[in-house]
Amino acid sequence: MMRCCHICKLPGRVMGIRLLRFSSIIILVLLLVAGALTTLLPNIKDDKMPTSRREAKPQSQSALDSFTLIMQTYNRTDLLLRLLNHYQAVPHLHKVIVVWNNIGEKVPEDLWNALGPHPVPVIFKIQTVNRMRNRLQTFPELETKAVLMVDDDMLISAHDLVFAFSVWQQFPDQIVGFVPRKHVPTASGVYSYGGFELQIPGFGNGDQYSMVLIGASFFNRKYLEHFQKQPATVHALIDETQNCDDIAMNFMVAKQIGKTSGVFVKPVEMGNLEKETSSGYSGMWHRADHFLQRSYCINKLVKIYDSMPLKYSNIMISQFGFPYYANHKSKM
Repeated sequence: MMRCCHICKLPGRVMGIRLLRFSSIIILVLLLVAGALTTLLPNIKDDKMPTSRREAKPQSQSALDSFTLIMQTYNRTDLLLRLLNHYQAVPHLHKVIVVWNNIGEKVPEDLWNALGPHPVPVIFKIQTVNRMRNRLQTFPELETKAVLMVDDDMLISAHDLVFAFSVWQQFPDQIVGFVPRKHVPTASGVYSYGGFELQIPGFGNGDQYSMVLIGASFFNRKYLEHFQKQPATVHALIDETQNCDDIAMNFMVAKQIGKTSGVFVKPVEMGNLEKETSSGYSGMWHRADHFLQRSYCINKLVKIYDSMPLKYSNIMISQFGFPYYANHKSKM
């Protein structure tokens, strides 16, 4: 009976051995597959790991491949912090210089630093007098050849800025920006200041511009040095009106290069945020005499320079066509 019992159990042992061998083969195959897949994975030593938005950017970028943002601010601290946060993520940004025109008020540097770390350094330049031309100083912290100047209520998308910077690299002696304006001659010889869409007698239906406003533009830092050397009457005019520094810059650039001072780049996403500030401070362009004052500046500058250096252009560079000739159907 005992032998019979052993004989009965033998087939079960054989089946167990077969199952064990089959399981070992499956495990071996899985290990081989896993090893093959591992060889296909990128080498961490050779490939860069993904970086977060807030990782600090290297500050060794070439002066030709990066730019410095200069933003002058007055009574809009809430918007300033929002815009600083937005522009931190823009590629090629080397540094931010904030021109602090809130005389007697503490800069929000401690608050800004407390909410860090930030990818791009921000430097606050405290001013002793609230002047429009404070932003046109030759700041010692400015290391890049390219300057991006943006008003403290202007939100421009990162892809617009990257594209405009690439355009500026092709036209480094001109002001490359998003807001075109023009001077309009009259029969009496007096000039008026007008918008991009304003028609000029004798030019047909094509829109013309002769200036690109610096409050949303790229330009060469050398023009900050040149501006300091302009006649004292130019600086006095800007201080008198608290206006027109951008018109003066266009006069200066056009006079120096002998052609249109700026190149207009059509923005895709750009907006004005002044209505969203808690201070309720409105920009100067809301003043009733704003356009009259700017016409006054144009005529004063013509007398100072004893000429009209501004020249017209109708070239508009777009991300969806390069170049594009503006016409009266294209509105800003």
